[in-house]
Amino acid sequence: MIYFFQLQKFHYITSCKSARLKKNIYTTACLFFFTSVCFSQSLRQPISAIYLGLASYSTQHNDVFSYLNNQAALAQIKNVGVGVYGETRFLLNATNLYAAAIAIPTKDGNFGINVKYSGFKNFNENQIGVAYARSLGKKVEVGIQFNYYSYRVPAYNSANTVNVEFGAIIHLTDQLNVGLHVYNPIGGRFSKTNEKLTAAYTIGLGYDVSDNFFVGTEIVKEENFPINVNTGIQYRFIKQFFARAGIESATSTGYAGFGISWNTSRLDITASYHPQLGLSPGLLLIMNFGKQPNNQNE
Repeated sequence: MIYFFQLQKFHYITSCKSARLKKNIYTTACLFFFTSVCFSQSLRQPISAIYLGLASYSTQHNDVFSYLNNQAALAQIKNVGVGVYGETRFLLNATNLYAAAIAIPTKDGNFGINVKYSGFKNFNENQIGVAYARSLGKKVEVGIQFNYYSYRVPAYNSANTVNVEFGAIIHLTDQLNVGLHVYNPIGGRFSKTNEKLTAAYTIGLGYDVSDNFFVGTEIVKEENFPINVNTGIQYRFIKQFFARAGIESATSTGYAGFGISWNTSRLDITASYHPQLGLSPGLLLIMNFGKQPNNQNE
């Protein structure tokens, strides 16, 4: 895993007593990570990324974060929604990740804006995305998103690029949904180095067993990486409480979260566990504006 060497250094930093030694190790770790990132890695996703996007292939449990996983899911949003998410990866401040998303439905299609930030002052990555989605009849939805991505290593280098991603979701039945998502199929080259972000292709499947229970899975093939399978479930105990859980096959990382809803707001507490790197806790808040359908979590 390309982050493993970097994270070993971060763990070592916590036990260093010399401020100068800490600075040197941070710099070395950043340069190592920078080298890896330039050749193959897109903006780091939350360890529980599938947690945020789990409801992409559901007509009963989608939310404002769903379209981050497949832009076509944005077409399902009925009211203006705002969400923020923060994650402390492996309990290290240097690998924090933050995400925010806005969804705005209109009569001409739905629009979304999202922002992601990962890292710390000595190395960080940023992405701003603008999305659009609409329904093509009752069975098909399509969406597209344009991203401005940049990374920054103070006193060493910085670069940026623009890329695109798009998705489609087909409702085979009222309960069964299938989708396709493509990330960075063309372009995505950095302005200064001419190196390229990787492309990624996803096939997703979701089944709304009932108004309270959902099962979803997706197969992800990222350029230069093995196939990864993400699987998750969501169950709503009562109107105000629900839980999500799942696993990512590539790293054998499991995740879980519990949510509580009140009025038009929702708060989730999440956690994931990597077998070698440990715990990554997170916190999610969603606020919706306008009357919510009865089958929504929020």
